[in-house]
Amino acid sequence: MKITFTKSSEKELLGVERKLGQRIFRKISTLATNPYQTGSVKLKGSESYRIRIGDFRVVYAIDKENKEVTIIKVEHRKEVYR
Repeated sequence: MKITFTKSSEKELLGVERKLGQRIFRKISTLATNPYQTGSVKLKGSESYRIRIGDFRVVYAIDKENKEVTIIKVEHRKEVYR
């Protein structure tokens, strides 16, 4: 599957500390092979999923027809669900 980022999620990822950003990016890269991996949770009231990386959350959507995973948000757990 192809991975795409929204402009805001790309900006959020670039705004985190470098070492943490690399860790988050590695985890996002694994979504290309398995977007339904262990630890991913479907969000209630939405077609989006989330994965946890430390105190950060990555919210993403899966487009099965186009074989694409779109990263919607990369934020601290306190902010991500607002």
